[in-house]
Amino acid sequence: MGCYRCVLFVRKLGSLLRSTTSQMMNHTTAVRMLMRTAAPSAPLMLRLVRPDVMAAFAARHASSTATASKTNSNMSGAADASTMDKLPRLIDQTLSPLVASESQTFHRDGPDAFVGMATEAFPDPVVDILLADINPDDVEIKPDGLLYLPEIKYRRILNRAFKPGGWALVPRGPHSLTGRMISREYALYCYGRFVSQARGEQEVFDEKLLPTAIEGCKSNALLRCSKDLGIASELWDPSFIRKFKADHCEHVWAKNAARGTKSKLWRLKGARLEYPWEEMR
Repeated sequence: MGCYRCVLFVRKLGSLLRSTTSQMMNHTTAVRMLMRTAAPSAPLMLRLVRPDVMAAFAARHASSTATASKTNSNMSGAADASTMDKLPRLIDQTLSPLVASESQTFHRDGPDAFVGMATEAFPDPVVDILLADINPDDVEIKPDGLLYLPEIKYRRILNRAFKPGGWALVPRGPHSLTGRMISREYALYCYGRFVSQARGEQEVFDEKLLPTAIEGCKSNALLRCSKDLGIASELWDPSFIRKFKADHCEHVWAKNAARGTKSKLWRLKGARLEYPWEEMR
């Protein structure tokens, strides 16, 4: 089924490149058509398409962006269209040069990519630090009820276990952008040995905040790679999650000060909800 969607995706891309009517189509419309065709396999398929083909596709529609934006400004919902137009600007002006500059910066992408993997256990003092119970005071909860450990806590645990300079997060490929989600593959090495590999992701809200989103993407990859070392493994244990919520959290009704909507959200006991949410008494 995945191969079938891939074929449809490539055919659709080719038809858009050849179509004369598509010259009047802005980037946002083109991307939407491709995403509807690729369905859930879109992120993978976008990486399978040759970079020069995607560059040709972007260049083909670049000339129509100004005309399309003027047309959209006269239509209802112009504010939403303006927000969506940030996506093509990210692709054309920021991401493409970024990927090009990163094309020669991949490390450990050869025969030594998995050097030292599963050859021997780490020393006991290191293991004791990695597998230590987490401090409940360090755990945070998102409004939707998801427990998490701040990214800096993972770095501190790794620094205590392996010392600064004894571990590194290595990029495995360039950044990729799917919709408004930027992602990149990273591998974690400790004492020069491969430990784990994961793709980090972060939503991009504005092209001006792209550097911040890139850093968030790296932090997300570190969190995922650290799971294989057993760091904060309790956060994936249903029994721990239920007990922590019962002992340290509250489920409260809140009102959105900007929209006026109501919802039931999670927070730590004694903590306050962040704007725009206000707890209802």
